[in-house]
Amino acid sequence: MFTRIDHIEIVPKDRERTIAFYINVLGFTLKRRQKVQALQQWGQYTVDEVIYLTLGDTMVELVGVTNPSSTAHDPWGVGYRMIALAVEDMDETVAYLQSKGVEITSGPVTLGTAKRAEIKDPDGLPIELRQW
Repeated sequence: MFTRIDHIEIVPKDRERTIAFYINVLGFTLKRRQKVQALQQWGQYTVDEVIYLTLGDTMVELVGVTNPSSTAHDPWGVGYRMIALAVEDMDETVAYLQSKGVEITSGPVTLGTAKRAEIKDPDGLPIELRQW
């Protein structure tokens, strides 16, 4: 019945900065960027654009909201905690990210035969890095 996670939605504060981070730093590809009218008025918010970014067979949807509210992310509160990206070589990935000015916010740590680290996107949303 269910076959996979189709996409994860993120509401960025600054769309262009977030697009640049996911494409230029993390290697995502722009699949589609389109203006929308069907969702334009969603309560007190205006949704005017959706941007689809892909990495392999996974997709992130950036929802373009005019003047999105700012909410603090509580990493241990109820709700989604983070997305995780698989990496081939943790040491190489960490060195690459640091060369791009991306702070490693946790780790890397070794968990048996796996390694784990964390970074944040431009809005402070956590991203796990996992080498299996």
